[in-house]
Amino acid sequence: MLLSYCVVNTNGRELLLACLEAIGRTTPPDLEHEVIVLDNASDDGSADAVRTLDREIRLIALEERDGKAANDSRLLQEAHGEYCLLLNEDSELQPGAVAALLGALRSDKHAAAAGAQLLAPDGREVPCAWRLPGVGTALAGAAFLHRRSTVESGGAATRPVGWVQSSAMLVRREAAEQVGWLDPGFFVYSDETDFCKRLGDAGWRILHVPSARAVHHDQMAQDARGAERRIVEYHRGRNRYLRKHLGSARAALLRPLLAWPYLLRALAALVLSGHSPRRYWLHARQALRPGSGEGLREAADARNRRVGS
Repeated sequence: MLLSYCVVNTNGRELLLACLEAIGRTTPPDLEHEVIVLDNASDDGSADAVRTLDREIRLIALEERDGKAANDSRLLQEAHGEYCLLLNEDSELQPGAVAALLGALRSDKHAAAAGAQLLAPDGREVPCAWRLPGVGTALAGAAFLHRRSTVESGGAATRPVGWVQSSAMLVRREAAEQVGWLDPGFFVYSDETDFCKRLGDAGWRILHVPSARAVHHDQMAQDARGAERRIVEYHRGRNRYLRKHLGSARAALLRPLLAWPYLLRALAALVLSGHSPRRYWLHARQALRPGSGEGLREAADARNRRVGS
């Protein structure tokens, strides 16, 4: 089989149905493929909604909630396709996206992953490919040059980049297996960064494919109640990546640099309307102390205990 669509869903029933509809609408004719949905112990009837669809979809319905890296790894291991298109439930493929992604990987035998250009719901292009994190990117962020020197998406030409967002990322399955899939130590955030880094270390290229486009509704960013947990998890994941690839000492030395832009934004938000100083203070605190606080992992663990009791 050539292609496996691999969709992870957590409490996003309507978005999931839209994602699956977009897969059906945009799949090239005669493309040998399968569709696998991993429902991450949703509480909103998502699994039942998939079961009622009159389509050939393989459903993996978890009883306990797990992290994004573990879920993507499970899908990659279950897939039968030579290529696997990892999708979040809040991503909608646009016409031509699959052909462009497949074309990019099939024409470059040294490329392991190809990321689509993500679009906001209003059609704006959003950053979705970056240089790998390190001392240089931390310095750029502290100097407020992040967008200019770190973002690698945009433009019109397919090109190698450091890492791409997994909201719509095509993966060569043999390469994923070679590096041991995604690291489940990342619950969410920095999981695909680490994955792309390890692929690169193994000699593979990561591509950004601007001609492949997907609307990303960014469901998690719209969850106001979980905002603080997401901030905790974001900095926890980034710190894990830095410790893993730069070492604990260097990761610790970078924390003040990473916190600095948030501190300045927090001070500015005190006098600017429409900005939340508390949100920036929390980012700064977590950048300095990434091991503190409760994130999405703790929320999932609490949910699993509650349901299992």
